[in-house]
Amino acid sequence: MPAKIYYDSDADSSVLSDKTVAIIGYGSQGHAHAQNLRDSGAKVLVGQRPGSKNYDLAVSHGFEPVSASEAAAQGDVVNILLPDEVQGEIYREHIRDNLQPGNVLMCSHGFNVHFGEVQAPEGVDLLLVAPKGPGHLVRSEFEQGGGVPCLIATNEGASDETFKIGLAYAKGIGGGRAGVIHTTFAEETETDLFGEQVVLCGGLSALIKAGFETLVEAGYQPEMAYFECMHEVKLIVDLFYQGGLSYMRYSISNTAEFGDYSRGPRIVTDETKAEMQKILAEIKSGQFAKEWLGEYRAGAENFKAMRKADHDHGVEQVGRELRKLMSWIDEKEVD
Repeated sequence: MPAKIYYDSDADSSVLSDKTVAIIGYGSQGHAHAQNLRDSGAKVLVGQRPGSKNYDLAVSHGFEPVSASEAAAQGDVVNILLPDEVQGEIYREHIRDNLQPGNVLMCSHGFNVHFGEVQAPEGVDLLLVAPKGPGHLVRSEFEQGGGVPCLIATNEGASDETFKIGLAYAKGIGGGRAGVIHTTFAEETETDLFGEQVVLCGGLSALIKAGFETLVEAGYQPEMAYFECMHEVKLIVDLFYQGGLSYMRYSISNTAEFGDYSRGPRIVTDETKAEMQKILAEIKSGQFAKEWLGEYRAGAENFKAMRKADHDHGVEQVGRELRKLMSWIDEKEVD
């Protein structure tokens, strides 16, 4: 069944006219939501910890940030835009007891709501409005008169008014210009985590490293391996982005296309897909969420060790040197 998609014409901005929207966290998404909503005429209050770079950034953008507690107490619509791993604790300690019946509690990723870290008090509806793009794109597209598609969901039993608030919010950040797709907290959360782990981050990173290692171990120069297994990924992804698999195959050579059809299934096999299904089951059961939150709360030593190991991987070492030769690349090196 096709998804239901809403646009600006379906949204009534007036439902936010007498409300204060509290944006808690002025990071990647927070800065874009706050500025876009303000530019759309909404009353916006930013909750951000003093002494942080994001606090100073909010001030430079003309906001007067307050604590998370104050923002929750003053907001009618409260959106928590903090990292997943800290949301539950901050919610329980600073936000939950400051909410009032009739408030709407929001998020832009359903992780903490879906896995029970954030549970709304009686009389408070839950709302998700999730742009399908990073905050800087949400902001830049809005400024250019466009928008990034959004997802929208409410909890079971939420009022029609809450859904209308969600559409108005999506319109306010530019999402209604592109399309707002109706979903559920479970679907947004589970598909998002699956995509990150299996394809976009985990799968692609592992594929790049394995390809690089295979060529280097076979005696090829690391620089050649980097170009073929890392650098040129962007060329292919850009073609995907513009026109899907068909446009990519239209744009490459017949030799490459034949190799795609005949060799790709030997890399991503039935065994690989079975492992994908296991990962999806771990996500749906809450096993991954429990593992990640447990890791973070225990000090994240394993996480930090994995981060360092990959930072020192051969493909990263070679890449740091080769990117210096490419003046057209805006280098983003991480220590």
